[in-house]
Amino acid sequence: MDPHAEPAAAVGQLRWEFDQLRELMALTGAEYLESLRDGRAVYIRGERVSSLPDHPAFSRAAEFVASLYDTLHDEANPHRKTLVWETDRGAVSHRAFKVARTRRHLQERVDAMGVWARMHFGFMGRTPDYKSGLAISLGANPSFFEPFGDVATRWYERLCDDVLFMNHVGVNPMVDRSKQPHELPDVNVRVVKERDDGFVVRGAKMVGTAAVFTHCNLVFSFSPIPLTEADSEHALVFVVPTGAEGLKLLSRPSYELATKGRSPFDYPLSSRFDENDATLVFDDVFIPWENTLVYRNAERANRFFTLAQVTQNLMLHGGVRFATKLKFLAGLLIRIAQQNGTIGLRGVRVRVGEVIAWHQAFAALVRDACAHPDPGPNGTVAPSHRAIFALRALAPMVYPKIRMLIEEVGGGGFIQLPSGSEDLLSAELRPFIDRFYRGTGVDAEERIKLWKLAWDAIGSEFGARQELFERHYAGNVDNVRLDNLFLAENNGDLEEYSGFVQECLDGYTLEGFAHG
Repeated sequence: MDPHAEPAAAVGQLRWEFDQLRELMALTGAEYLESLRDGRAVYIRGERVSSLPDHPAFSRAAEFVASLYDTLHDEANPHRKTLVWETDRGAVSHRAFKVARTRRHLQERVDAMGVWARMHFGFMGRTPDYKSGLAISLGANPSFFEPFGDVATRWYERLCDDVLFMNHVGVNPMVDRSKQPHELPDVNVRVVKERDDGFVVRGAKMVGTAAVFTHCNLVFSFSPIPLTEADSEHALVFVVPTGAEGLKLLSRPSYELATKGRSPFDYPLSSRFDENDATLVFDDVFIPWENTLVYRNAERANRFFTLAQVTQNLMLHGGVRFATKLKFLAGLLIRIAQQNGTIGLRGVRVRVGEVIAWHQAFAALVRDACAHPDPGPNGTVAPSHRAIFALRALAPMVYPKIRMLIEEVGGGGFIQLPSGSEDLLSAELRPFIDRFYRGTGVDAEERIKLWKLAWDAIGSEFGARQELFERHYAGNVDNVRLDNLFLAENNGDLEEYSGFVQECLDGYTLEGFAHG
């Protein structure tokens, strides 16, 4: 094993013909779409996708991601200065990839991520700026990954310079969660062969959200049961190009495909923001040392997300996106109540006020994460672990409640909707629709448009998946809460909590108050 060998074709698999002709900068939208035509093995409805950007299950989402890349190159874009940053290597990159050394740098990352989050209204959890959190951890702390420190540095530069779309997969298939990985060797990703230039893996990982749209995926182990030395052949962290030979991506049903042939009036979110989810099957996939970050090291594989500050950097993006989404949902609820004529009712106002409060709370957690950062390696800073881990634990509890509040205010209005935009175009039906579907101060078309948007956000198959995503994407629902206790036990907070109570106890005795 030689982790210091010069990069070979593995990293080169991600370089396309136009790379030799272009400046060092983020991909354009057209280049991004072209990069997806790399022969990747994506399967849906029993068939292999021949060209992902042209397939009806994926084309609109791919086009939207391409539009994000284009904002980095549009000189007329008023937000371009917020988005763009020039690296030390002269690359024009997204500012989310900038390693932070001050509180201001963290806030600049937040502002840049917020621009893209507003473009999808918070509904896409995986966009190219999401994995900037991992890239930053690689760039800020390469020594953590020794003897693969050089790999970490090279991947940071590669991801940053071209704003590559990376995602991750860490969860083992739900075959038997009571067993350690080595007890299911035919299921979980493991080394089946070691070579001088790398190793071969076999198995599967889930849930690859947006994996079909990525250039590469980080593979690691995420399990309620930590890896042990017996799991050494599963104790891996590596990067795999999405088009790697032997890698198969099995897509879940496409909500975008279900809307094909329908007007966006009916499914404005499902039809363009379905980031898809896939199971990644590794059918003897070769992983070169140049793409390896952890190899047969259970302790490091278990803890790198926390110790390398990956979670803090990743969840800063998650916090920005979630706060953006709550702002959108608060606006939806307000508009629904206004159009229903119920905005003046006390019960409705209480519910609207609660959703606004939750938005403000999560926006405040993001601000606090930047204002009170943790020290990082080599003079860097990371978002406050206290704010980030609190956000990570609270968001899964809050989102279902907000969805319920919107349902309570909307009630049967979500059901009393025409079957489709075709009904509004019917000369026979339109007079009845105009009479019976209008709202307070709005005509029928405007009201139906809003309510179909709201239903797509919370009630359609896309909307239901949004709740599932928000409840589980950051980790096991119990673990994300326990992590806050674990951190308190190790950062001194537990003693501070307990000591605060002791201050009160010390202030009085059986004889009276200690200080008069």
